[in-house]
Amino acid sequence: MDKKTAVYICTGCGIGDALDIEQLKENGTEDFTIAHCKDHSFLCGPEGLDVIKKDTEDEGINSIIIAACSQRVNYDVFNFGPDKIVERVNLREQVAWSQPPKEEDTQMLAEDNLRMGCAKVDKMELPEPFKAEEEYSKDILVVGGGISGMTAALDTAKAGYQVLLVEKEDRLGGFLGKMKKTIKLPYKELTETGAEEMIKAVMEDPKIKVYTSSTVEKISGGPGIFSVDIKSNGNSATEKVGAVVQATGWVPYDANKLGHLGYGQFKNVVTNVEMEEMAAAGKITRPSDGKDVKNALFIQCAGSREPEHLPYCSSVCCLVSLKQATYLKEQDPETVNYILYKDIRTVGQAEDFYRKAQEDGNIFIRGSVLGVGEAGDKLYVEAEDELLGENIKVEDLDLVVLAVGMVPMTKPETTPKIKAPADSEDADEDGMMEVQPDSGFFATSALNLEYRQGPELPTLKYGFPDSHFICFPYETRRTGIYAAGCVRRPMETARAMDDAVGAAMKAIQCSEATAIGMAVHPRAGDLSYPEINMQRCTQCKRCTEECPFGMFNEDEKANPLPNPTRCRRCGVCMGACPERIISFKNYSVGMIGNMLKAINVPEEDEEKPRVVALVCENDAYPALDMAGIKRMSWSPYIRIVPIRCLGSINLVWVADAMSRGIDGLILMGCRHGDDYQCHFIKGSELADTRLSKVSETLDRLALESDRVQFVEVGITDYDKIPGIIDEFMKKIDEVGPNPYKGW
Repeated sequence: MDKKTAVYICTGCGIGDALDIEQLKENGTEDFTIAHCKDHSFLCGPEGLDVIKKDTEDEGINSIIIAACSQRVNYDVFNFGPDKIVERVNLREQVAWSQPPKEEDTQMLAEDNLRMGCAKVDKMELPEPFKAEEEYSKDILVVGGGISGMTAALDTAKAGYQVLLVEKEDRLGGFLGKMKKTIKLPYKELTETGAEEMIKAVMEDPKIKVYTSSTVEKISGGPGIFSVDIKSNGNSATEKVGAVVQATGWVPYDANKLGHLGYGQFKNVVTNVEMEEMAAAGKITRPSDGKDVKNALFIQCAGSREPEHLPYCSSVCCLVSLKQATYLKEQDPETVNYILYKDIRTVGQAEDFYRKAQEDGNIFIRGSVLGVGEAGDKLYVEAEDELLGENIKVEDLDLVVLAVGMVPMTKPETTPKIKAPADSEDADEDGMMEVQPDSGFFATSALNLEYRQGPELPTLKYGFPDSHFICFPYETRRTGIYAAGCVRRPMETARAMDDAVGAAMKAIQCSEATAIGMAVHPRAGDLSYPEINMQRCTQCKRCTEECPFGMFNEDEKANPLPNPTRCRRCGVCMGACPERIISFKNYSVGMIGNMLKAINVPEEDEEKPRVVALVCENDAYPALDMAGIKRMSWSPYIRIVPIRCLGSINLVWVADAMSRGIDGLILMGCRHGDDYQCHFIKGSELADTRLSKVSETLDRLALESDRVQFVEVGITDYDKIPGIIDEFMKKIDEVGPNPYKGW
């Protein structure tokens, strides 16, 4: 591409009042080939946009630098088509609104920002969307034929897309098909499950191809070009799909682990799942002798919220027990139901059904179980009643129902952990131990992905496929594969149906975006993809191991085999590669390096330190913008460089910055970990790990390690930004100027 670059500076929103625009034009562009540099008082308005459009038409301007507001706003306004390069330089939020006007340091900050924008565009090329050699498919594979799977299939078909539905059982329905009734919105009464009607709708829909008694033997390829091998009733089939919805549901926690609650010892101690099956079969009776149930006790959190069993709450069990107590009341209004609970968790509108259960005369006891026993042909339960402050004994029980929790029907790549016994030799430093495969945490493999990083979706510590729970609830670490329903988190039927619709829509978005070479979440719309110079590859495996989304497979010689449609354009592979052979046309190691070199570093005697902040564009950069909007101020000596993800940071940038005389480098990225994940899952964590090794680089340059620091910044931490920067600037003052200044 023969570039013809122009710079457009907005003087509105206080920018013109804070800066000397003519000086900015001269000093900010003097080292670069710029066709012209213009300013306008309202650049994002119709007249300002017309100036730019006229230049593109009359003068052939195809590379446009907008020096105005943040890149996070007006991105649609400053879109001049796919054949134009557009780079944004932030002069509003991070200069005019956060620095004192008409001061030398404010002016120098603006000039450096503009120089960095020019340096980036100088090496930038138009992205060329990836196009696979094979034809793209927009069909959607749904794995699992329960309520979530059937809902996803029906809504996908309703949207006009072909669906492949794979169910391991001989009929659709899942747990929904085994239930007597359900509680649907607005949670007032019990209603029919509607399972048969839903099954019929799926089977009769011409856009849905159903495989029952079937399993997915292998999924290879990536979004748009997934190849799925299906084993069905002894036969094999291969299908092409664009995206996948995993709706494989859940299994109950293994009640055989709950011998202390009488399960396995006494026939009349059953689980909530067994209770539902009895109700669906016709009449609830005592399993031991078939007699009527006159007195029943429901034990909530049976094995749940207990570190040695199922550490989490399944959220649904309380509502299920209330429903099953209602079954007994409908069967015989004289039945006495006791519900022994830790907490009743019926959130939102489900509170209405809880109140109904109270009005129906069910007896609620807040406390914990001390023991379950048998006296003659009756059961009794001893418990600690928290409200009475004493131990009680509930006798003459015909049935005890254990409300066991929900375990995802997945095979975790990472082994879940539970609290280890006090004398365990397997305990780690936190007192936890790995769960064994026969523990009830694990179920059968569902997807069998042909991925270098493993055959199943990566999961959190309890076996649920992970996602960024704040921003991207359906996404997993495998691009184009979306989790829905109880495989993602425990939920009741109404929520599972809503969840399935969301996952189905995401799958459709992915298949459509992939077909035109676009990235999906969180860099939705990005047309770039990583390009690799394989001639210099040393087979170090870092790109294949560190990619959060499994983009790379490997051949037998450990050469990376990219699958570009799996890529989310985070650049983690770019940061991982020690040979720097991975780059994007609009984002590369050299490009950011040139931005750092474009910063004007004053001499030591000027006492104007220079610090660079490499800032994650997903959390930290918005926080900086918000601080600017709030008119908060910070040191004018810091230069902010937005990057796709901290995981894309290559350590050569540290060497480049320090050898240029930059006094300090601060990395601002997302909080990492399961409870608040980086938008690219592992990027922030990888940056933190890499930074721990940067001391070697600094030692080689004879510089202090305090000059480089990593800080976690959440998007809501805008009020902390000035303090974070001021604290780091104090540290730089303590270690003194970089001795490489002027070299």
